[in-house]
Amino acid sequence: MTVNGTEQNVRRGSTVTDLVAEITGRHIAADGHATDKQGLGVAVARNREVVPRSQWSGTVLTAGDDIEIVTAVQGG
Repeated sequence: MTVNGTEQNVRRGSTVTDLVAEITGRHIAADGHATDKQGLGVAVARNREVVPRSQWSGTVLTAGDDIEIVTAVQGG
């Protein structure tokens, strides 16, 4: 699979939640929010379709997926 344009291997059966946790280094609850109650500031698209945070734990990643993880940046 590709994550942000880079080939990446993930364990079979991994979900979007698992991938976000791995990339951010944070524990993610089933509802898609960090267990430390701090905002994640990320959005995820799978094969060019946004995956709602509420669906992260039920979205199983498969070979060939194109994942984009976008981080919110504050500006002014």
